[in-house]
Amino acid sequence: RVDEWTDVDRKRVMNDIISAMFKKNFMEELFKPQDLYSKKALRTVYDRLAHTSIMRLNQASMDKLYDLMTMAFKYQVLLCPRPRDILLVTFNHLDAIKDFISDSPGILNQVDETFRQLIETYNYLSDGEFQLIRQTLLIFFQDMHIRVSIFLKDKVQNSNGRFVLPISGPVPWGTEVPGLIRIFNHKGVEVRRAEFTTAGNYVTPQREGSFELYGDRVLKLGTNMYSVTRPVETHMSGSSKKLASQAKENIVPNPLAKEELNFLARLLGGLDIQKPAGGETGFRLNLFTTDEEEEHAAQTRPEELSYKVINIEATQ
Repeated sequence: RVDEWTDVDRKRVMNDIISAMFKKNFMEELFKPQDLYSKKALRTVYDRLAHTSIMRLNQASMDKLYDLMTMAFKYQVLLCPRPRDILLVTFNHLDAIKDFISDSPGILNQVDETFRQLIETYNYLSDGEFQLIRQTLLIFFQDMHIRVSIFLKDKVQNSNGRFVLPISGPVPWGTEVPGLIRIFNHKGVEVRRAEFTTAGNYVTPQREGSFELYGDRVLKLGTNMYSVTRPVETHMSGSSKKLASQAKENIVPNPLAKEELNFLARLLGGLDIQKPAGGETGFRLNLFTTDEEEEHAAQTRPEELSYKVINIEATQ
């Protein structure tokens, strides 16, 4: 039978997920100075989350979820206007999480504490240190070129799985719109100017995103990529007026986003949730349209991922 997934269930499970993921001892471990996790270690974290929940996830479906998440994060890191904006992407993630648990003060305090740790640890790093962080992350993802249909549709990913860098839109905060060359003499005095034509349509950002606990991040990378207006469209737009309009539209949810959140809530569960005793009361989750498609994927490992409504079936 089809499982009935109510708003009450969704809120309960989301609270469990966020509470488990932002536990003090887990966050303390993450903030310890350490080398970047290996791909094997990262995959182990994903597998553990799936296997400690009430979900029963087929290996092919787990592969598909892992690839979608890693490519989405690679896209966000790659398209950051400047290395420091990686922190704004992270803050966008946390802002969204806080919206999920806005009426749960205890859990909200856990997330806010992590927020404060991020600010304390990273806000005062130099631009060079953020550049090193960004390059380290991109080296981690450099051999991953999995095609994702939502990126292909928005034309931010080529058919070979490589992302397309925009040549239009707002320039990074603190930089000028290209088109002017200044010549200085040996004393540092400007002696001549020359202009050149650019292929892109650049604009100066109106303001810098906020790095505070509460504030407008401005940058849309890291927000819901299943919203009606994609973050990439907002980022690549050519005028301030269009930017404001699309940013407003970005808050309108796409029905698919609800299904994606339902899936993540059911998949992850809380890290400390114990499997129920007695009879099997878990769920079988299939990320593919049919069982036959899932079986085929397990054997052939399709190159292109797609986003589809999840089929959740009880296996009682």
